[in-house]
Amino acid sequence: MNKPSLILAPGEARCPGDSVQDVLDADGDNPPPAYRKQAYQYLGSADLPFERYTSRPFFDLEMERMWPRTWQWACREEHIPEVGDYYVYDVGPYSLIVTRTAPDTIKAYYNACLHRGTKLKPSGTTGSSQAISCPYHGWTWSLNGELTRLLCEWDFPHVNKEEFDLPEARVGVWGGFVFVNMDENAVPLDAYLAPLTEDAKRAGFEDRYVSLHVEKELPCNWKVAQEAFLEAYHLLATHPQLLPASGDINTQYDILSDHVDRLFNLVGSPSPLLEREVSQQEILDTMVLGDREQLGGALRVPDGGRARAIMAQYFRDLIGEHCGRDLSAFSVTEVIDTVGYFAFPNAHFFLALSFPIVYRFRPLGTDHTRTLFDLLLLSPVPKDGPRPEPYEPFRVKVEESYGIVPGMDPSMAVIYDQDTGNMGWQQEGFGAAKKKRATLGNYQEVRIRHMHQTLDKYLAG
Repeated sequence: MNKPSLILAPGEARCPGDSVQDVLDADGDNPPPAYRKQAYQYLGSADLPFERYTSRPFFDLEMERMWPRTWQWACREEHIPEVGDYYVYDVGPYSLIVTRTAPDTIKAYYNACLHRGTKLKPSGTTGSSQAISCPYHGWTWSLNGELTRLLCEWDFPHVNKEEFDLPEARVGVWGGFVFVNMDENAVPLDAYLAPLTEDAKRAGFEDRYVSLHVEKELPCNWKVAQEAFLEAYHLLATHPQLLPASGDINTQYDILSDHVDRLFNLVGSPSPLLEREVSQQEILDTMVLGDREQLGGALRVPDGGRARAIMAQYFRDLIGEHCGRDLSAFSVTEVIDTVGYFAFPNAHFFLALSFPIVYRFRPLGTDHTRTLFDLLLLSPVPKDGPRPEPYEPFRVKVEESYGIVPGMDPSMAVIYDQDTGNMGWQQEGFGAAKKKRATLGNYQEVRIRHMHQTLDKYLAG
């Protein structure tokens, strides 16, 4: 007699084998509660129309109803350390001058003169000035946004200078990141980012500096680019070299709020798709990637040892010595695992001490088929000497490899070339397809669906 098959509700199916929580159990070192929570939600199985990526009217609606109403990180505090320092943040047609107006005050001014609309500062620039002056006719504002100079004031009796302050966007600061929001009625930043702000406390983003900054131009819609980093389902086909030491189909996905979700990907644990036994030493050798030549045989797994524990201890010692901190209380998962939080609409924060990266995705200008991908590495501030200056952004064109970026690990460059190499093909495939819809997995691609559902809430009102 045949046994009845187990019928699962949509979204309940999981990869057979060890889960993230199983591996954390085996680590045996009591990670913080944030690493133990599981918050998946089934969000439906309907297809996504390709028009969401290809339609100019859809893009225009995003620009009208979503981008001006969401919190986006514009820069780091270290980009504007002194009074008068400024950083111009652009998204689509919008442009804001983010400037430090006092030691503890940062403001964001709309980057357009109140005379005839000329941009006050060129897009994508940084610098320092003690006033904000229009390059066309010289109208000038103080750092506090007050109109202080109006050439030929006698010809403007209808201009009340007290009513011509520069319009401001809202500003919030978290973890050393400066966020902006053009919606005067937006919820406070802390509420918008919750629970990320609490979950990421031990990562210490505020005690880091930008040690690498890549600006990669991509030939696709901004959502296409971003979605590649919302799931680990692509590892088998796109990054086969990582399989001996990276989870993929056993990655954990959590929906934490309308604006925040999470990917929890294991490092130092072989892919369940790998059809052979993998030794702990091979796992460790795969984990160090391009550092093997530098490290030589320094990292060895003793009999009965685990690669995860060896790698975590190596980074505890290395980072702790660099920044003068005792990291012995940090669990293995906090040190090495890829725990990535997405903050809608375009920011990704990864908490691991060993590889603290952040991403940002924006339309490149007003072209709905081009994207600017910011990749930043945030290294711990060293214990000795002054805080290092932030890495100057390095622009990589569509046809260029990440391998040209000074200071970028060659094996990491290969991985990002693999990731972004898929994106143009996907954008082209939308036009070639007979089936004009994307069909998503219920579990592994739930963060993509979540992003689109949050986007729809903004577009609806």
